[in-house]
Amino acid sequence: MLAWLGRRWTRNLKPTWKLVNGRGISCGAKTIAKERVDAVVIGAGVVGLAVARELSLRGREVLILDAASSFGTVTSSRNSEVIHAGIYYPPNSLKAKFCVRGRELLYRYCSEHEIPHRKIGKLVVATGSSEIPKLDLLMHLGTQNGVSGLRMLEGFEAMRMEPELRCVKALLSPESGIVDTHSFMLSLVGQAENSHATFSYNTVVLSGRVEEEKKMHLFVAETGSFESRCEAVAELELIPNLVVNSAGLGAQALAKKFHGLGHRFIPSSHYARGCYFSLSGAKSPPFDKLVYPIPEEGGLGVHVTVDLNGLVKFGPDVEWIECTDDTSSFLNKFDYGVNPQRAERFYPEIRKYYPGLKDGSLEPGYSGIRPKLSGPKQHPADFILQGEETHGVPGLVNLFGIESPGLTSSLAIAEHIANKFL
Repeated sequence: MLAWLGRRWTRNLKPTWKLVNGRGISCGAKTIAKERVDAVVIGAGVVGLAVARELSLRGREVLILDAASSFGTVTSSRNSEVIHAGIYYPPNSLKAKFCVRGRELLYRYCSEHEIPHRKIGKLVVATGSSEIPKLDLLMHLGTQNGVSGLRMLEGFEAMRMEPELRCVKALLSPESGIVDTHSFMLSLVGQAENSHATFSYNTVVLSGRVEEEKKMHLFVAETGSFESRCEAVAELELIPNLVVNSAGLGAQALAKKFHGLGHRFIPSSHYARGCYFSLSGAKSPPFDKLVYPIPEEGGLGVHVTVDLNGLVKFGPDVEWIECTDDTSSFLNKFDYGVNPQRAERFYPEIRKYYPGLKDGSLEPGYSGIRPKLSGPKQHPADFILQGEETHGVPGLVNLFGIESPGLTSSLAIAEHIANKFL
């Protein structure tokens, strides 16, 4: 792919640059192509795809780079596939604004482009009287954020809707739903390509450097060559007018490789793994709606979702993990295995609201990693969308901490970037 990219634009040969021990670049003897491009989006997850689509629809020539072999292989394919209403986030936060706006855009997009989805609604449940104040707070936050249709239910009303449910009170969110994330991403790719965007998979950004003309130069190579060598040798130098760092789990690690970007502008990274278990042996789903407990530290609690194929999933839980080096996070070298023994922790949590859950009915599903900006015992952090007005580098936009509700917010984030930075 890099060889093909090197033929797209007029090339000027210059010395090769090497990334040495992950700290910097040094000059080698070979020569590589030096290419001018309009806009580069780094990361082909759902947010990167939405940004690429929006930029290309507005007439920009967009190049999307991803170290994986296809789009959406990391966080975007390892989540609950839920369209959130916007009830969990502080008023006026980016999460609140983008979730509410993004939900409207996402439902409209899915309807117009025939993306499988369903607005099935959600019940957030209090299983004890001590949780009712937290439920009241969610009602208040949702109302402040402009979420329509919210209604507080007594336990018997909620259990009338869902006979398998047990709770003392519940918050009904009728705007919540589910979506086929892969179909959504595939549609975004198609629309971007129809607007002449170019995708380059198996392509890793080794580093960046702000040169004399105040533009960020990107040094890239094929992922395989980067993984197989002690010294990563750049195979192509790109000179974009606009760079959007949408690298998800590796966004901070990538930003640290941008020479000329002050490290004080790069927030610390925290990683929370969440496992999912699927329900086996059930003739039909026990619930018609999404059912969520009161949120816990680091997540929204072990909830139940039903996908568009009728598969019932429980999760995710929260397991804080360490990432020992930036390269591991940058290349997604995380352990995504699901230990079957973790089900022992799931059963008691689920039975608080679903007492009919049978022993042995949980089977290991999959796991995902959340790119968080706050760690254990810390107040939840907001999204960070960072442009020149913050870090002083023209044409560079960093997206940090785009965890949940990133899927719901994706089209709104793209809209915001196009409106603000074009």
